[in-house]
Amino acid sequence: MLNLVLSILFSSLIFVIFKLFSIYKIQTLYAIITNYVVACTVGLFLYQGPIAISSVPQKPWFFGTLALGLLFILVFNLMAATAQKVGVSVASVATKMSFVIPVIIGVIAYQEHLSILKIVGILLAIAAVYFASMKESKASFNIKILLLPILVFLGSGSIDATIKYFQEKHVNPTEFSLFSSVVFGSAAIIGILFIVLQSKKKPLKINFRNIIGGVVLGVPNFFSIYFLLKALNNPNFNSASIFTINNVAIVMFSTLLGILLFKEKISTKNWFGIALAIISISLVALT
Repeated sequence: MLNLVLSILFSSLIFVIFKLFSIYKIQTLYAIITNYVVACTVGLFLYQGPIAISSVPQKPWFFGTLALGLLFILVFNLMAATAQKVGVSVASVATKMSFVIPVIIGVIAYQEHLSILKIVGILLAIAAVYFASMKESKASFNIKILLLPILVFLGSGSIDATIKYFQEKHVNPTEFSLFSSVVFGSAAIIGILFIVLQSKKKPLKINFRNIIGGVVLGVPNFFSIYFLLKALNNPNFNSASIFTINNVAIVMFSTLLGILLFKEKISTKNWFGIALAIISISLVALT
């Protein structure tokens, strides 16, 4: 249970850090790439076994880390944009309601049974993302604002499903830190390649503020995944319970932090969406 609590804590801090990026004028892309280098380094530092670079591509999970690395950098940029443009609580809800995706994949790929109440919970979760994303405004409806949390929802769900698959099928518990490190390393390499290509049009400038932002983000980012893997490995809890408890706690904690730290205004529709989120997760977890 401690591993789950720690994953919740570190995951919630990520949304707060994204919000601070906009306040302190930190360039998100550069900070995110730095964060992946830091997260990769932390994982290598924690790994207690021998590390032979030539043996890593032989691991059964290696090619999965490349796909996850690409997903991580894409979704992290979307999460940052959502937190900055729509709000911390909305980014959190969109990310954590994505648990419905690994649930659906479990039904299709592994023939897992869903009760009627679980199906109702999944439908409520989708509605929760919609209502939690709505902002009170006199301006005309902007589809781009809704598109951000939807993309975060889909991307985060794909990441959760992939992590669960490799944790269960391919990754030895002694290799959790190495697996996480290679995932973050893959994301860092992809991000660096993107910056190098971009630098041909716009010269690259080293900004100390971006580096500090990346370091601050990298540590909780690594531990959010590391402790989630350890929690999923607990034989006393099934993955559905872990994902649902983890997600609803992050939604509530990050929403509270958004209100307390950034004075975010939560509309009636947003509160309704958050309430739906709690109900939907409860239905999926307890039935």
